[in-house]
Amino acid sequence: MVNFVDSQKPLLYRLMKWAGVIPYTVEIEPGTKMNFWIPKETLKKPKKSDKSSAVEPKKPTKPVLLFIHGFAAEGIVTWQFQVGSLAKKYSVYIPDLLFFGGSYSDNPDRSPAFQAHCLVKSLRILGVDKFVLVGFSYGGMVAFKIAEEYPEMVQAMVVSGSILAMTDTISESNLNQLGFKSSADLLLPTSVKGLKTLFTLAVHKPMWFPNRLFKDFIEVMITNRKERAELLEALVISNKDVTIPRFEQKIHLLWGESDQIFNIEFAKSMKE
Repeated sequence: MVNFVDSQKPLLYRLMKWAGVIPYTVEIEPGTKMNFWIPKETLKKPKKSDKSSAVEPKKPTKPVLLFIHGFAAEGIVTWQFQVGSLAKKYSVYIPDLLFFGGSYSDNPDRSPAFQAHCLVKSLRILGVDKFVLVGFSYGGMVAFKIAEEYPEMVQAMVVSGSILAMTDTISESNLNQLGFKSSADLLLPTSVKGLKTLFTLAVHKPMWFPNRLFKDFIEVMITNRKERAELLEALVISNKDVTIPRFEQKIHLLWGESDQIFNIEFAKSMKE
């Protein structure tokens, strides 16, 4: 039986290539690789006479935007509408975080800091040394970690629906408010009912979709469940371990005033 979500991917990929980005896999170290969508003009095609030469990325010539996705879907699915708007004036880079899309690591570290380290190492391989960060939800936490540990690379940030760090107090309070026992129950649904609940919480004005489409989405987008559950566990830190970095960059907080997962009060607290 055809999976409708999976069958749409070839069309999406063609549209993204027309918009100016193409897929590229970076091997960060043995056992760890990260999939990216990168500007197609940064890949040098080998000469016809040199068939053995590999295609190597070159340094981008336009200002770089790095888009980091959240927990619900891989990179290009999350940011597809931004590519067409921005790719002409900017060099757009869209990674799949580890255990999303085709990105994977056999390293047992599941922390946002490790995601940040792998992203930065990949970008350096791709010839990127400075960029503006855009992070959503889980991707926003990874973005904050990049800005904290690699300030010389991050020129500015846009963060939406995210927080600096997921403390045990915030995690427990949020889950109680939303009616879930764990973050995995919320973010890694196993049933159509569970995905509909997440969709209702995450989208301001949900549209109707048939149950078949929700089922297909679960099969295609919610993979690597064990590793993703470990990512969620590693995300939560003790209140006493929280430190607030002194960020040097300009940070723009972009929020939905009806956000049910990270309500606007979180944004106000972060601003302060």
